[in-house]
Amino acid sequence: MQNSKFFGSREANYKKVKKHRTMKVLILILTLVLFGGGAYALRISNQVKSAANKIYKPNATKKAAKTIKHKKPFSILLLGVDTGAEGRVDKGNSDTMIVATVNPDKEQVKLVSIPRDTLAQLQGADEFNMQKINAAYNVGGSDMAMSTVEKMFDVPIDYYVTVNMGGLSKIVDAVGGVDVDVPFTFEWNGSEFTKGKMHLKGKAALDYSRMRYDDPEGDYGRQKRQKQVITSMINSAVSLKSLTNFESILDSLSDSVATNLSFDDMVAIQANYRKAAKSIESDVLTGRNADIDGSSYQIPTNEEIQRVSDVLRTSLGLEKTTINNAETKQNDLNTYFTGEENHQEFTVYSESVMNGGKSAATTTQSNYGYSNSATYSGNNDYSNTTNTWQTQQSTNQWNAGY
Repeated sequence: MQNSKFFGSREANYKKVKKHRTMKVLILILTLVLFGGGAYALRISNQVKSAANKIYKPNATKKAAKTIKHKKPFSILLLGVDTGAEGRVDKGNSDTMIVATVNPDKEQVKLVSIPRDTLAQLQGADEFNMQKINAAYNVGGSDMAMSTVEKMFDVPIDYYVTVNMGGLSKIVDAVGGVDVDVPFTFEWNGSEFTKGKMHLKGKAALDYSRMRYDDPEGDYGRQKRQKQVITSMINSAVSLKSLTNFESILDSLSDSVATNLSFDDMVAIQANYRKAAKSIESDVLTGRNADIDGSSYQIPTNEEIQRVSDVLRTSLGLEKTTINNAETKQNDLNTYFTGEENHQEFTVYSESVMNGGKSAATTTQSNYGYSNSATYSGNNDYSNTTNTWQTQQSTNQWNAGY
């Protein structure tokens, strides 16, 4: 694989998919581990190396690229997984998916968020399997998630970073809490929030960033609240108060993060890619609301898939290519689908039909066996999940406090 990757941690904001918690930890890792230079970095280098070794988890089937070593553009898939959140103990779903590219020549980082409900073919599955893209991690771990994103946009994904959402509260507590400006009064999961400025501890900060259905702006409103938490975490992380708690911060990170970035990779990023952190631009894959056997999906148009591919490949210094894959073929077959109506029916055709065969079967395989639809119905996390995506296709500058 050629270039690609993000600087030291993965998680970033995406207009909506940026939701998340991945961002928080990603930026923390970036700020505390990769870009904390000077005497302070030297003083705590042994602690950093120990934490980095704890979170290092190489892929089972994919070999990490050597792009960082050669100072080339690289990409990282940032995955916010819900293991441990709300009492879950299984592998969990990647409810946050962000492709981060870092180009040292342009001194620029691009973050492209992928909506969790986006219909995608899961690459590496035993059988033809089209599901919500956040199923890839649940079914096949980071390997399948990386391969699925690679195939959808025809871009190399060099590295991954997973962040356990269930461990975020410990990280917030480790930085001393976060300051937010609550947009309206609400209650969520036992936590109460009053309009105006509030200082939140771990659990409350997690609840504040997760609530969606009671927000007038839906998931977009949630994204804005999450950005507040992320920004406050960054400010707290670089404060004197946080430095005195650095060891507990590293412990929290090592318990909540996994990546195939080695400690040497992180050191190289800190040395050769640091200036890129000064320019962070965010984008999002936008889709149309669709209904597949009673479950809500996001269906990006062929033009939107192509646009995102062009953005990512250009940011990695690669030539543009024409996208022709399972996602675009399914769109071509659904000639009746306009996306103009909420939850319009969308048909997932079999691999045979998709590739020009005569069989009309529409059976797809899920992680829980076969069904006569593309619904990931065996897992409640994939049922009736409606996302209101803001169509913001222009790239927006995100101020992460740098």
